[in-house]
Amino acid sequence: MKPFERLICGIVLLGAFGAASSIHGKPTSGTITMESVQHLRDYQAIEFRRYVTSQGERSHFVKYFDTYFPEALEQLGAMVFGQFMERDHPDRFTWLRGFRDINARPVVNAAFYYGPLWKEHRVKVNAILPDSDNVMLLRPLHADQGVKVLPAVDPVTEEHSAQGIVVAQIFAVKKGSEDAFAHQAEAAFSAYRVDGVHPAGVLVTLDVPNNFPQLPIRTDGPFLIWLGVVKDDATLDRRLAPLLTSAEKSLADSGLLRGAPERVVMDPTPRSRLRWLSDTAAGITP
Repeated sequence: MKPFERLICGIVLLGAFGAASSIHGKPTSGTITMESVQHLRDYQAIEFRRYVTSQGERSHFVKYFDTYFPEALEQLGAMVFGQFMERDHPDRFTWLRGFRDINARPVVNAAFYYGPLWKEHRVKVNAILPDSDNVMLLRPLHADQGVKVLPAVDPVTEEHSAQGIVVAQIFAVKKGSEDAFAHQAEAAFSAYRVDGVHPAGVLVTLDVPNNFPQLPIRTDGPFLIWLGVVKDDATLDRRLAPLLTSAEKSLADSGLLRGAPERVVMDPTPRSRLRWLSDTAAGITP
């Protein structure tokens, strides 16, 4: 082979190797980083879904959900940010689903609920799910306050599954007071930035008609929801809980709410993306 031919051959092989590397990804050392989810962002329509499971069946529903549904929805263009078991309600399962925008919602839902995976499993799943209508349709309060997509739980390196505690504060805001309340709430939320607590999003009601009426959504808004991830029970009890209580009292006294704030404390399911990770792994800048 002539030198020029060898050079061309080398360039072709190098290009092919580069393309293969791009497709398959670089080897990793097992460290969780945010690089793998940089393409998973900007979900502007978000559902906060709170289900009631049949007595004693929540653990079974968790296994069905974790096994079958997150990747199926991701392949269709939606995102399961995280799924949780509410601590104060042994029959409550809560999860967050995101769509790129409101117009994507009926497209993705139709593909999923009329598709083969749901058809295969819907009978056994619905049999232990008597109520799935408690759903808030939301959007990020600001562009940078959507629910962050964390890397999926690694079944090899995260042997103990998803860790941490997820907290949601739900505020029922008086109609017409949304902006005023949001301003006060953001000031209150700034106190939550303590060690062992990661803010995970601030969401408000997306006030549009239900464009997939097969799945009901609540119409009793507006609401504002703060989401956070806590390292452990000690951090929740000693550091965050007093701050939550103080903020709930001051915001309730504002006269801008329709009722008392609701605090929902939840444990991530084994495969929940939204979970406790170190600051570096979660993309948190000190």
